[in-house]
Amino acid sequence: MSVTTPTHRRTLSQDSTRSHKSYRLTRSPSPPTQTFHPSHILHPVPTPALVESVAGGAHYAGARVDSDVVLKHRRSSGSRPHTVLKHDHEQILKDLTELYSCRPTLDIFERSWSKDAEFEDPFCKCKGFDEYAAQPKLFSKSEQISQRIMSSTDNPNQFIYHQTQQYTTRLFKKKKVVESIISVEMDDNEKIIRLVDRWDGKDLPSRYGATFLRVMNGKVAPWIFKVPKVKKTE
Repeated sequence: MSVTTPTHRRTLSQDSTRSHKSYRLTRSPSPPTQTFHPSHILHPVPTPALVESVAGGAHYAGARVDSDVVLKHRRSSGSRPHTVLKHDHEQILKDLTELYSCRPTLDIFERSWSKDAEFEDPFCKCKGFDEYAAQPKLFSKSEQISQRIMSSTDNPNQFIYHQTQQYTTRLFKKKKVVESIISVEMDDNEKIIRLVDRWDGKDLPSRYGATFLRVMNGKVAPWIFKVPKVKKTE
């Protein structure tokens, strides 16, 4: 049987300590810690068209364009920015400004509107000349406060613009300021086939009762207001 003396215990302790230190000196260092940050390259780089659209949308805070308008939007062909009005759209915009200012003429309708065009706003849903031609007569007076082009494209052939208009009612002469986002679609002959006026950029009423009332308002207006007579073709 072996006996461990105090001197022997100190020697074992010293040897153990030297061995532990040697292990720490010879052990491979731990691999460096790496911190991963999300790469900005993964995010899409905004195009000029996107920047212009966002800037335009920020200018009209609170006004929303419906999803169907957004899905139909395409960049214009050529080098023309989509926020610059297409040349063929300029006359149509001038005619619409006259109509919204309660100054309708037969020349405007024959020049810029298809006979079977559709017109919609929160109060009426019209189809055909007799119905949409009566709408500018609903107010006794209307003044344009501001107007800005949001989009003008070749394919589809349409333009969208923001408008602030002050209307005066016929009966009580009450004034009302309305901000609208107006989308205008044209055919190959550069005539309007559909115009949708969204007040404050909101969806048009689509419930059955609301839609029925809007359709009836479109049909009743020609009975109340005189519609310009269409020239007979020989």
